[in-house]
Amino acid sequence: MSKIIALANQKGGVGKTTSSINLAASLAVLEYRTLLVDADPQANSTSGIGFDPRSIKNSIYECIINDIDAVDAIQKTETPNLDLLPAHIDLVGAEIEMINLNNREYKMKAVLEKVKDQYDFIIVDCSPSLGLITINALTAADSVIIPVQCEYFALEGLGKLLNTIKIVQNRLNPELEIEGILLTMYDVRLRLSNQVVEEVKTHFQELVFDTIIQRNTRLSEAPSYGVSVIMHDANCKGAINYLNLAREIVRKNGMVKEEATETTAII
Repeated sequence: MSKIIALANQKGGVGKTTSSINLAASLAVLEYRTLLVDADPQANSTSGIGFDPRSIKNSIYECIINDIDAVDAIQKTETPNLDLLPAHIDLVGAEIEMINLNNREYKMKAVLEKVKDQYDFIIVDCSPSLGLITINALTAADSVIIPVQCEYFALEGLGKLLNTIKIVQNRLNPELEIEGILLTMYDVRLRLSNQVVEEVKTHFQELVFDTIIQRNTRLSEAPSYGVSVIMHDANCKGAINYLNLAREIVRKNGMVKEEATETTAII
């Protein structure tokens, strides 16, 4: 069984790219074949995992617009079991170029369908907007994770995103589910962080992941080295948080395997 999970929130600065990179790397460390798809024109997932977007020849853009086979664009990363389908700045023009294309909302789905069977998980990092590329990601995905930061205005814009998800479910992808709401940037010292956690859990109850991502210096440092936090410092809070999130998702989807259990015991 293979699962495509999109990480989406039109609000910027909620830890979407950080979560995409580190969830994908954690799943890979747990010995699940994982593909990280960078569907954001800023290409932060691409640079954050160690690639220079300017030197990328084939990316998700060429796959969507020029029908390049995803196999010819996928890059192997330094993390075992983790591959990347990169992005570069050209993706910013893709939405305009896609306007007149037939089945424009299904372009990413068609790209990922060809490689889906090669992976256990495909993690899609969406751009901070509700444009056509994000709609493509939601149409291609089996489920969506919504990162929400533990800060003031945390729930702002969430209603709009949930409405977009409902429209996609009704018109484009009836199979789309909400995998969960992920609380990020939690600071145990701040009363506000605890208030936000309570508020989100009250509003969304069982939709909220048990795992909460804490603020962590190592988590902020890792992208500057072009690696995931687990490759940067496997013992830091950030790495442990994302490993726990990966385990939670694996359990939720009934995809636990013996090797993963043994690996988690070691870690």
